[in-house]
Amino acid sequence: MPGCPRLALLCALPWLLRAAAPGSPAPPLARRDPHAPARGADFDRVYSGVVNLSTENIYSFSYTSQPGQVNAVRVHVNSSSENLDYPVLVVVRQQKEVLSWQVPLPFQGLYQRTYNYQEVSRTLCPSEATNETGPLEQLIFVDIASMAPLGAQYKLLVTKIKHFQLQTNVAFHFTASPSQPQKKDFPGEQFFVVFVIKPEDYACGGSFFIQEKKNQTWNLQRTKNLKVTVVPSIKESVFVKSILLSFLIFFSFYLGCLLIAFVHYIRFQRKSIDGSFGSNDGSGTLAVSHPIAASTPEGSSYGAIDESSSSPGRQMSSSDGGQPYQSDSDSSVEESDFDTMPDIESDKNVIRTKMFLYLSDLSRKDRRIISKKYKIYFWNIITIAVFYALPVIQLVITYQTVVNVTGNQDICYYNFLCAHPLGVLSAFNNILSNLGHVLLGFLFLLIVLRRDILHRRALDAKDIFAKEYGIPKHFGLFYAMGIALMMEGVLSACYHICPNYSNFQFDTSFMYMIAGLCMLKLYQTRHPDINASAYAAYASFAFVITLTVLGVVFGKNDIWFWIIFSAIHILASLALSTQIYYMGRFKIDVSDTDLGIFRRAAMVLYTDFIHQCSRPLYMDRMVLLVVGNLINWSFALFGLIYRPRDFASYMLGIFIGNLLLYLAFYIIMKLRSSEKVLPIPLFCIVATAVVWAAALYFFFQNLSSWEGTPAESREKNRECVLLDFFDEHDIWHFLSATALFFSFLVLLTLDDDLDVVRRDQIPVF
Repeated sequence: MPGCPRLALLCALPWLLRAAAPGSPAPPLARRDPHAPARGADFDRVYSGVVNLSTENIYSFSYTSQPGQVNAVRVHVNSSSENLDYPVLVVVRQQKEVLSWQVPLPFQGLYQRTYNYQEVSRTLCPSEATNETGPLEQLIFVDIASMAPLGAQYKLLVTKIKHFQLQTNVAFHFTASPSQPQKKDFPGEQFFVVFVIKPEDYACGGSFFIQEKKNQTWNLQRTKNLKVTVVPSIKESVFVKSILLSFLIFFSFYLGCLLIAFVHYIRFQRKSIDGSFGSNDGSGTLAVSHPIAASTPEGSSYGAIDESSSSPGRQMSSSDGGQPYQSDSDSSVEESDFDTMPDIESDKNVIRTKMFLYLSDLSRKDRRIISKKYKIYFWNIITIAVFYALPVIQLVITYQTVVNVTGNQDICYYNFLCAHPLGVLSAFNNILSNLGHVLLGFLFLLIVLRRDILHRRALDAKDIFAKEYGIPKHFGLFYAMGIALMMEGVLSACYHICPNYSNFQFDTSFMYMIAGLCMLKLYQTRHPDINASAYAAYASFAFVITLTVLGVVFGKNDIWFWIIFSAIHILASLALSTQIYYMGRFKIDVSDTDLGIFRRAAMVLYTDFIHQCSRPLYMDRMVLLVVGNLINWSFALFGLIYRPRDFASYMLGIFIGNLLLYLAFYIIMKLRSSEKVLPIPLFCIVATAVVWAAALYFFFQNLSSWEGTPAESREKNRECVLLDFFDEHDIWHFLSATALFFSFLVLLTLDDDLDVVRRDQIPVF
């Protein structure tokens, strides 16, 4: 009938008006009944569909797990939708676990770049059946939904993993991507491995934008081909053997030192019986010619203090008619007594600016005052070590805890091919190899203590050789060097708990102190009265470590930092050179408001170098300082041009270079002064050179590097080379500790030949 459509429209009009009226509730949308059974599904079958605001699909998968059998399941979901506002939501329910994700799955890259992955897969943790429970019926529900008003398409695939469990010495090959991580389990619930791929990896080719889709890159299609092999860990016997060998190697040094001490004791007893101990001429004077002073009209006695005169700062024995003997105990001397001799203060400018100086000119202060002054080095470094080491230990323990809890192997840069865990420590072998620093540092302290005790006994016995002959014995710096060596081992072990870019400075901090203390000791040997105070020295070390921290943080690509640092380096070298050249007597008169000091300096430069080019007053010192400044300026220029990433090692290279230069200068000048090198220091010098050469060879065998990415670092990993436990870097630890120990012995014994030479015949250089 022609009027039926019109009649139907009129009948429906009241309902349409009621639905369109303001405030009227919308009719309920048709949704899936939650009590309706899930759709049964099969493994290895692709299911596709569309979900929207009113439709969701639930799939159920079931299988039977037999005792001793592990059945892992992997869920794959793909969606063609790119709308992040209405993604496809996936919820997987198991007996004891719920897992969910969305498709597309966004990942954040560098510089706020976003990568949207439209295919996501996950591995479900299986529930193993046991003999007690018998076969278990496993049920899995996969719920797929979306809030998209127009619907979102998806594809679902659920499969059983055939090779889920890893086996010993069997290689497994599989692929993974950022949106499809892989998980593998090891039998016995000992551990499992999760392989997570990052969306960006510049070590594998970098990343670039595609103009059509600015939020996606070619990395979306990138996958990783992985090969995993589980090998057995080393046996406990290897741990025991390696630990015993480490202790045995360094305890052999203790036995060697005991043997040498015993031989010296026998020789001393024989000399005491024969009465042959003393100087060559029987009067306590052994002529030592100075190569420069010998050519002067005054001869070798130029600048020497007359034997009949005694300064207030020197204690003559009662047998020589000097002052009555005073106790050499340091307990009677207070720190406020330092530099309280006005006559010495007034003579400093006269004595220290002579052309040829002898040790008696620079050892005029009271021995007790100077000895106590140098002992401040020892007590201060103990305080520094405690306050520095405790936060470091706490920090590296936190690093190790994070690694153990998260399982993230990219935090610490180990040599994974030779990293043997023990307890909570991931690389125990790298920690054990630092044992040598601690044991040899303690042995050096014992050697210094023995010398200190023997020297005190000689002073108590009023031995003229202990008071007026040889280099003045002050052991405070030696004690500080021993503590620094021990702390280097402790902090190096802390660094190797979790080696990375952030805590590398812990491994080098006390190396700066060791190098600085060695240079101070070399200078103090011939300049006992004018060496730097402990407070100034440690303040300088603190400034150096501060610069190192700034270099680690800002020194990567900041050209302004390198300009400022190079300027500070050059100016500090010039200022220190001036102080050394003038024996600490060069001062700028800040009260001279008309800047006359600079006019006088310009006049000296014009007169001495341009007008007549006269010979420097102190030629030996000038040669040393010119070479030293050239080396330091070269370091500054190298840093300014190349800007090395490893700033801590660069700074350490500056210290080591200056120390080697000064030591070479000292030995050359000692030989020029017709002084001898006894067999023990000669052996230590040769051993130091040989062991340092071998140590540096192993040091440059880069087994890991935090300067690159974790992937690049692993490419450098190598197998163990010693006892299937230690790698090349561990051998570097052994050898460097030994080399430092021999280096300290060189400084301790180098001037033993002067013990029977009067101080007014020992040249200063």
